[in-house]
Amino acid sequence: MDDTHTAAATRLAGGTPLTSVIDTSDAAAWTGLDLAVRELVRFRPSTPPDHARATGRRFWWKRNAPPPSPNPSCGEPDEPEPAVALCHPDGRIREAALRRAAGLPAPELRPLLPLVAIRCADWAEAVREPARDLLRAAIPGVGPDTIVALAAVVLRMTRRRHGEAARTMLEAALREAPGPVLDALLTGGDRAARRLAYRIAVERRHFSPERFAAAAAADPDGVVQDICADGAVAGVGPETGDEVLAPLLRSPYSRVRAAGVTALRRAGRPGEAEAYLSDRSPMVRACARYVLRQYGIEAAPLYRALCAGAVIPPAAPLGLAECGARDDAALLWDLTEHPQPGVRAHAVAGLRVLEVTDVARLTPLLDDPAPGVVRETVTSLVPWAQRLSVPELRARLGTEHPRHVRVGAFRLLVAHGCPELREIAWSLIDDAEPKLRANSRAMLRS
Repeated sequence: MDDTHTAAATRLAGGTPLTSVIDTSDAAAWTGLDLAVRELVRFRPSTPPDHARATGRRFWWKRNAPPPSPNPSCGEPDEPEPAVALCHPDGRIREAALRRAAGLPAPELRPLLPLVAIRCADWAEAVREPARDLLRAAIPGVGPDTIVALAAVVLRMTRRRHGEAARTMLEAALREAPGPVLDALLTGGDRAARRLAYRIAVERRHFSPERFAAAAAADPDGVVQDICADGAVAGVGPETGDEVLAPLLRSPYSRVRAAGVTALRRAGRPGEAEAYLSDRSPMVRACARYVLRQYGIEAAPLYRALCAGAVIPPAAPLGLAECGARDDAALLWDLTEHPQPGVRAHAVAGLRVLEVTDVARLTPLLDDPAPGVVRETVTSLVPWAQRLSVPELRARLGTEHPRHVRVGAFRLLVAHGCPELREIAWSLIDDAEPKLRANSRAMLRS
């Protein structure tokens, strides 16, 4: 509980409207307020605060106090505000607050529903059950203006022992909810609520396959990408045109492109998968090979043709290694001298996939001007670091070498574990290169 929640609880107890004390779209703000009110009520002295003294209003602060008499003539304190009572540390007061809330008109009840959702996971059964009854009755009538905050709290409460009941009610209501209610969740800021809403939208076929494809291609959330891609692919058939497949295949997200490539099989368009054999993503390349294989087309000969062409896609050598044979290593060794850095780097990675390692042939690549090539070479040589020359590696630590060469050389020296390693690390702890400083200090600490 932080100071923000404590301040919100204090303002709420002082009479500030609930919707003015917190960001109602933030589930953490609701749970924080619940805890803060509880602590405030539990430990605050029974003497009324100044603002209450000025207005004649008294607050019910004593822990485990019996419910006060609402009769002002008896001189007893007033009942706490509904939101305060719903968060009260005394279970009897929370239970009574739920009974009172059940009798409120809908416009007055709606702002309290996130607190009612919290009470659905209350430790006390006498509080949980009335809260669930109240939420079950109220949730079908919740509109777009309330559903975002309520859903965020309900889903956050699933982390608690008794939190699943409210989620079950929410899901059942969303399956029958009007379109605007579901749309409000889809555009809301709570990630868990958006994911649930998209799952329900796919179940209900709330959007067309084209709309799901567009959402999958553009949404940055990987879970939403998967959900929407499934919704789009479900509508793919032999008659499907580019309006569904094109957004998936053009997406910057690899999981979405993979779904689009796989859907080419359902669309009866396997020939288009060939263009994705050299995609930068291993998952997309694997899906392309799968689609071609379903139509009896082997990918290895296609990769060999790509690697022997005038213009080689950078990932083609690695794709060849993923489905080729050890005999293809000869072609990959030739590509380690290709003028394009991406081709060289993927060729080295491909040799590693084929488990072909020639330390003498790989070592000169530690001086490659492309960082990607050196990075792949170092990764390939780490298991064979004992075979490398320590003086040659130390020489590459000199400041006359590029950063990526120096960093790679130090990584190999650490893998080698030579006796001079501590001395080398001490010489680098104040180096101008931040990566070398950090790595040498980490090595010395370990």
